[in-house]
Amino acid sequence: MRTELVHILSQSKAAGEIIVTYPEALFEKVLSPEVLEANRLDIAVGEKLSVEDMIEFLLDFGFTREDFVFEPGQFSIRGGIVDIFSYGNDFPYRIELFDVEVENIRTFNPLTQLSLDSIHRVSIIPNINRSFKQEQKVSLLDVLPPETLCWVKDPEILLDKIQHCFEQAGEHSRTISVLDESEAAAIFKDQAFTLPKAIMGRLQELPLVSFQPSFFQYTEKIPFQAKPQPSFNRNFDLLIAELKSNQKQGIENFIFSDSARQVERFYAIFEDLEAHVSFHPITHTIHEGFIDLDQKVACFTDHQIFERFHRYKLRQGFSKEQALTMRLLRDLQPGDFVTHIDHGIGRFSGLEKININGHIQESVRLIYKNNDILYVSINSLHKIAKYTGQEGTPPQLSKLGSDAWKNLKNKTKKKVKDIAGELIKLYAKRKSAPGFAFSPDGYLQTELEASFIYEDTPDQLKATNDVKADMTKPYPMDRLICGDVGFGKTEVAIRAAFKAITDGKQVAVLVPTTILALQHYKTFSDRLKEFDLRISYLNRFRTAKQKKEILEALKAGIGSDHWHLIAC
Repeated sequence: MRTELVHILSQSKAAGEIIVTYPEALFEKVLSPEVLEANRLDIAVGEKLSVEDMIEFLLDFGFTREDFVFEPGQFSIRGGIVDIFSYGNDFPYRIELFDVEVENIRTFNPLTQLSLDSIHRVSIIPNINRSFKQEQKVSLLDVLPPETLCWVKDPEILLDKIQHCFEQAGEHSRTISVLDESEAAAIFKDQAFTLPKAIMGRLQELPLVSFQPSFFQYTEKIPFQAKPQPSFNRNFDLLIAELKSNQKQGIENFIFSDSARQVERFYAIFEDLEAHVSFHPITHTIHEGFIDLDQKVACFTDHQIFERFHRYKLRQGFSKEQALTMRLLRDLQPGDFVTHIDHGIGRFSGLEKININGHIQESVRLIYKNNDILYVSINSLHKIAKYTGQEGTPPQLSKLGSDAWKNLKNKTKKKVKDIAGELIKLYAKRKSAPGFAFSPDGYLQTELEASFIYEDTPDQLKATNDVKADMTKPYPMDRLICGDVGFGKTEVAIRAAFKAITDGKQVAVLVPTTILALQHYKTFSDRLKEFDLRISYLNRFRTAKQKKEILEALKAGIGSDHWHLIAC
């Protein structure tokens, strides 16, 4: 965020900083370094910290108090432990206090509660969007060091913004050739506009732009030989021809992709096509590919080659769904039944601070039979789960130190083994049935999967690989794929269907409703339109003649005039 950038610039002593931004951002307001310095909370090991003052600071500057932190802008206080998820940091800070003295500071993973790095000092940055007035903000150009060099891709946008400022001062009849700082300040102060001194100063110093009331004119340009990545439209013949042409010209080829799997697909496709091209794989993505003739490099992106969406990765907090142990404590209420994996069923009695060898530690307090108490460290929350049983029937509390819970677990394990034995017998019968072993993935399968417009999620990739592995075995597949709406189950089915088709099989996709048959027909047709396949669908809205033709074509088998895939 921009406030974090201001903080870094104000703390940095190095010269020649490099800032990557877009033209419009140069005119967006940031918190002035002086205001940020006065409103930043610095915490260091060995110094004294007033918890009351800290709470007031955090609340005033956009933080919210939670039981446990999982995203930026949250803080929690549990006795002598203060957790703060600062804006501009990937992980939250955990500050341990001994009375009012800061004893330790470290970053930690909120999912596991495990420490990551110990640090000596932290600076907590406020939320600029909620905490400050407009007059406390300045242009980014006023913050950048004097020797900062700004490279702008589209100077017209920058110049249009400056021109707009001049037009707002158009009531002044005099011609502005070159303004000094005092003249500019007087004009734009009257018009309630602020033209940063950095703009005026640098444009006066550099002979790049001449100022007139109605236009700007370039007087110098920096030439370079570069062009955008060509459009291949998923055509590998064009891509291979481009790569070979670059090789002949001594231009090195680089292919950028965030996915290592996608890089493997490129190698597989080039090998199957016997392309004999060379390229350097880069497991990182860029927005757009380009060819730099001066540097003799050609950079291609996988999402442009396959016309896929380019996914931007933004820094985010930890979701509530991921932070299972944190959610458990938020959901539990005193009196709720919980199950400890080692000690059995107890009753949740809240959180309590206990002294362990002179250190205050937050623990979960559980009540067992005969009012016995068990303290569980928050670092061992994975051993606790909310009790689930027959609704309306309260469970019997376990007794600490007895063998009852151990015996119950052993009895349950035996039942699980018996059930597992029955399942093994059932699976053995299924595996003994004859099936068709499909061939390993070929060029077409690799091309289809690589052309998916979205990047595979880890679960989606695993499901695809598991399904295809099942299909290559000599017995029928027995697999269920579960997932929420929109998580890519249909894409897995498309890849499995295509794998069957490339091995000379016909495919029927069974769906539960009439509308889904038409939807799947459209989805499969759109996804497989680049391949020479015949796809249709059957539902109650098809005429008797259409149904007859489709069924007769299916009976005739696969071929150039017969159906490959049916949704019904």
